[in-house]
Amino acid sequence: MIFAKRALLAEGWGENVRIDFEHGTITSIQNGSKAGSNDQVVDTLLPALGNLHSHCFQRAMAGMTEFRAAGRDSFWTWRELMYRFVDKITPEQLEAIAALVFMEMQEAGYASVGEFHYVHNQRGGEHYADQSELSKRIFAAASLTGIGLTHLPVLYTYGGAGEVPLAHGQLRFGNDVDNFLELVEKARSGLAHLPSDARMGIAPHSLRATSPTDLARLIPHFINTPIHIHIAEQPKEVQDIHSWLGATPVDWLLKNFGVDKNWCLIHATHMTDDETLHMAQSGAVAGLCPITEANLGDGPFNGQVYLNAGGAFGVGSDSNVNISLVEELRTLEYSQRLRDIARNVLVVDQGSVGHTLYTGAARGSVQALGRNAGDISVGRLADLVAIDTSLPALCALSTEQVLDGFVFAAKDNVVTDVWSAGRHSVQNGRHIARGEIIAHYRNAISALLASA
Repeated sequence: MIFAKRALLAEGWGENVRIDFEHGTITSIQNGSKAGSNDQVVDTLLPALGNLHSHCFQRAMAGMTEFRAAGRDSFWTWRELMYRFVDKITPEQLEAIAALVFMEMQEAGYASVGEFHYVHNQRGGEHYADQSELSKRIFAAASLTGIGLTHLPVLYTYGGAGEVPLAHGQLRFGNDVDNFLELVEKARSGLAHLPSDARMGIAPHSLRATSPTDLARLIPHFINTPIHIHIAEQPKEVQDIHSWLGATPVDWLLKNFGVDKNWCLIHATHMTDDETLHMAQSGAVAGLCPITEANLGDGPFNGQVYLNAGGAFGVGSDSNVNISLVEELRTLEYSQRLRDIARNVLVVDQGSVGHTLYTGAARGSVQALGRNAGDISVGRLADLVAIDTSLPALCALSTEQVLDGFVFAAKDNVVTDVWSAGRHSVQNGRHIARGEIIAHYRNAISALLASA
């Protein structure tokens, strides 16, 4: 059992809380209790977030794209560098990189992840003998780390809007609909070897990398399944889709497909107020990746309009250039403050911004991952994170201020423990397999750099 001096339960803050779970699911909660002799004692217990959007392999190139070449640097120049990098990665290297990423996510306080997985093929585009080879490498990393996985194989058929052919590094991503359906079925069999909380969804990469015909064939195969898609990340993307399909990406998708609570629209950065309202009303989750969106110069999300309309949201680490749960949340709020020249923007009417961001992202992230978590209550998965409020960043704060302090004043080192469906992978601030994971990563990155 877990004993917490205080815990953020579904109904609000509790003190001296004992929580029991079986087979990864919370079975009892005792408020105002005493610690048992064998209890895991923690300071402050919170529902853990899911990281709803990750491209694991990009972690290995963090820091390699921050040199400005002659001319205007942009998302599109960054993408060319990424294509050249991914062309070199082997299956063994991908597994080691993914394990490091999942470990870093857990040490930052995430209990689960949606891996938006689009590297499927060998260099040049030829399929592996087992088409799901690289998905199984992701599964191996999830098994080693204990993170809760929602695997999202990506359909990536075209190199740009208007069915432009794939080229160069994109060939490692490519599948048509028939091959993709085969890949998903093969990957699904591998997923069965993970704990029962593992999930499978799909991810048509974007409107520019698919087509209306392909989406119409694909989506009916995946009812009540998480469906993630990149949407409206860059102005050029919006312009290209409008020129091709006669509507902006968000507007076109909402009008042509039954976008609902199973969908997660990643980035959705460049929207009109009208699009923002309609997206919020659809029930879909806005998948926001503020650190990456800032790093790539994407622009800020239309956050206040979206939250005022009751829109669901969550956060992800996308390119994994810097994996930090609290940095994602504070960067989201700070992006709004910089744009609006205002403070305390992302809260409806009045109240705690930290509480709004943290609990909103907890609910939205697990909705996007198809995961039965997001609050601490009986029947939910034991996706839990403990923080130490005795540390200097938090020790002056009242209970009602803890989440404000966690989001805006703390660093990742306040995280002491993380459970993913009851798997206690982070203890005393460190992942239990940290040494093994880092050793494998260093060997893999040395080999990768030597091949460049």
